[in-house]
Amino acid sequence: MARLAKHLERAIQETFSEFGLTVGEFDVLAALRRSGQPYQLSPTELFNALMVSSGTMTHRIDRLEQAGLVRRIPDPHDRRGTQIELTDKGFNVIEKAVEAHVVNEHRILSVLEASESEALIQLLRKLLVSFEE
Repeated sequence: MARLAKHLERAIQETFSEFGLTVGEFDVLAALRRSGQPYQLSPTELFNALMVSSGTMTHRIDRLEQAGLVRRIPDPHDRRGTQIELTDKGFNVIEKAVEAHVVNEHRILSVLEASESEALIQLLRKLLVSFEE
């Protein structure tokens, strides 16, 4: 499992690198994109959704902000808080990166027959549920 995970991580990171992103940065942009318009979440909502520490999230947000992909804006409901908002540039990057990621995942899984793919999905789901219950 660990060997396979390393190969998968490498293949996935190669795709994200085309967009100047790490896997973690992709996750932040994707979470903002999934949140729907206005594509904003608080830092707390982000680190809870992605199950990382606040320090890790701050680092990712800082890098994405420096790249012009997100911006910090005041939280209209809490004067002390901020929201992280996807910029137009960030929206365009995540749209293209998701499309490339899906193509890459199909390429990776193309070695499996349809029945093998379905069996793998069910087995992995079973394994995942056993950890998350």
